[in-house]
Amino acid sequence: MAAPEVHALANELRGQALVLKVDTDAHPRLAARFGVQSIPNFIVFQDGQPALQRAGAAPRSEMRRWLTEAAGSRMAP
Repeated sequence: MAAPEVHALANELRGQALVLKVDTDAHPRLAARFGVQSIPNFIVFQDGQPALQRAGAAPRSEMRRWLTEAAGSRMAP
């Protein structure tokens, strides 16, 4: 359910933000490092550090808001 929205957001923000999808089954240590206990789980990084983390599906508009807030004025609306 979340994958199409994440993919669309990645296309919209190409050149402004890096949107990645991680296979937590293949990378359980990475999931553990960030306390991921349910999927989908979204983490927004700012300057290499987690700035926001949310579990559960969200509409693209909400995910975009998370990224825009974390980026401040560095991202076009």
